Amino acid sequence: MRNAARLFTENGKEESAMGAKHREPILVEVGSRIREARLAAGLSLQQLARLTGISIGALSQIETGRRDARLTTLARIAAALRQVPAALFGSPAEGRAGEGEEAPRPGSEGYDLGEYE
Repeated sequence: MRNAARLFTENGKEESAMGAKHREPILVEVGSRIREARLAAGLSLQQLARLTGISIGALSQIETGRRDARLTTLARIAAALRQVPAALFGSPAEGRAGEGEEAPRPGSEGYDLGEYE
């Protein structure tokens, strides 16, 4: 048996170090927003699972950023939480160019495409 680092999730379940290390930040962020919305709606994981037809285990993995959910799955979750899917990704203003600024276009300044040329 290997001597792997042991980590624990917020609910006390053990998780491998590899699982925590390789989480994509966007998955963690979206999962956190889903959890916040679920709790704000007063729903348990079991209740959200019934509303969406998604297993409790899958929902838990999505909420903790350990599963990359398909867009259709996120849409079902958003509908059950009475939100638009975009709400799971943050406010509309996030990631946009500032007022009066033009967003960079592919091939323009702001993109480093050197490694792809």
